[in-house]
Amino acid sequence: MKKQLLFFGILVFSMLSAVSQNNLFQKKEFIYKNDTLKYRILYPENYDKTKKYPLVLFLHGAGERGNDNEKQLIHGSTLFTNSENRQKYPAIVVFPQCPEKEYWAPINSRADGFSYPESAKATEPMQLVIKLLNSIKKTEAIDNKRVYVTGLSMGGMGTYDLICRKPHLFAAAVAICGGVNTDRLKKVKKMDIRIYHGSADNIVSPKHSEEVYDTLKKLGSDKVELKIYPGIGHDSWTSAFAEPDFLSWLFSKSKK
Repeated sequence: MKKQLLFFGILVFSMLSAVSQNNLFQKKEFIYKNDTLKYRILYPENYDKTKKYPLVLFLHGAGERGNDNEKQLIHGSTLFTNSENRQKYPAIVVFPQCPEKEYWAPINSRADGFSYPESAKATEPMQLVIKLLNSIKKTEAIDNKRVYVTGLSMGGMGTYDLICRKPHLFAAAVAICGGVNTDRLKKVKKMDIRIYHGSADNIVSPKHSEEVYDTLKKLGSDKVELKIYPGIGHDSWTSAFAEPDFLSWLFSKSKK
């Protein structure tokens, strides 16, 4: 009984801690004409607008879509609210939320998995994300040489889509269990890109990440890295976020 109570107490404490940390992300809405994009934003401790800070965009997966402006923080947010990380890597971090039934990137869903168009207009949520980024760059103290994007699953697909559309905007990208039409990758062959995937992923096949890596290497990239986790399924982000240099690698990158 005591062990059960102890476990319950630890569980409640962990949940309350996560909620408390997520409250560090301010709730906001970006409105453009008749469209609204809900997002959460984390500012550095002792934010000083006379300085310049890196900007990190995090694109969530399909399971976190909605309009509550909360679910998008389920995965990855505590990386940035961790007190030690906040001190080491002061940054402005943005977590937009994709509406239900919408996507960050154009995707063709098939019986045997996903495929991606070579040329397609940006989805409405992605159009709003791009406008939001432009707005934040104008109104906040952003180091334009240190703008990063990362995402998982649907957000990994969105990460590729965004860097292919705006290659000159980003210093580095981290794509977790995503995919893209590899014919689009010529524009990002000089970008620092890390790719993570689980070998046992039966939702988004690891072949998508392997094809991205192989294509970029054939294009001459010496800045792309791929890590496949043996036996890990779709939840490869847990392993990726646990990498000891996940943040240090990202924040070390800067455009010349």
